[in-house]
Amino acid sequence: MVSSRLQTLYPTFLFVGEETYVPGTTTITTSPTFIVDPIDGTTNFIHGFPFACISLGFTLSRLPTVGVVYNPFQDLLFTGIRGGGSYMQRNASLNLSQFPKQKLPLAGGGDADRAPVLGGLSSALVAVEWGSQRDGENFEIKARTFRKLTASKENGGGSMVHSLRSLGSAALNICACAAGQVDLYWEGGCYAWDVAAGWCILNEAGGRMVSGNPGGWETELDSRVYLAVRGASAGQREIVEEFWGMIGDGRMEYQH
Repeated sequence: MVSSRLQTLYPTFLFVGEETYVPGTTTITTSPTFIVDPIDGTTNFIHGFPFACISLGFTLSRLPTVGVVYNPFQDLLFTGIRGGGSYMQRNASLNLSQFPKQKLPLAGGGDADRAPVLGGLSSALVAVEWGSQRDGENFEIKARTFRKLTASKENGGGSMVHSLRSLGSAALNICACAAGQVDLYWEGGCYAWDVAAGWCILNEAGGRMVSGNPGGWETELDSRVYLAVRGASAGQREIVEEFWGMIGDGRMEYQH
């Protein structure tokens, strides 16, 4: 339904989706492209855990330009347009005035320059996912990093983050970061359709997407390795560098 509706309305635009993706063949070009995951959070959906959504992104020149993320189970809608800000709306389908759109980030009243300072990992709430690949070097890097993030500083050599969270949906994790509900989201193994919509929403909330591997301040839409940091009045660069320090020399590598 999503692909046919969009291709009928915009026949000259390209379409990339999880169900249409062909490994080694499908690429994201500079052309206007819809990048869609009709159900992000499939495992949650199967189990009836109410954190699943549609992730509908639109890119121009490979840049996230429009993002729509909607969780129908919680009637929670996130939207963003490049240069136009991003918003969250609860009970979105009711269209009632008592549930207005809230500009992101929430804690800054829609102004990232007024959002709380990022004070470092020891005061951070971090979103992560285990992913479906549970062996090999990528899995070992994740497991080691999870341990270092949560271990005590004094005896464990870690950063003692407040805690880790796993919503089970890359799009919803990124939107939580855009809203300022989590400080960081680290992921390896997901695809462009998981992150395109949320990426636009994050950018418009003053957040930043960098590489999930150390040192990559710029990362491609289809890199498959991401680190999202929320909008803040200060501390973004410092917390990213601190996080990369927890990863150390490891580098996650995923095929396209």
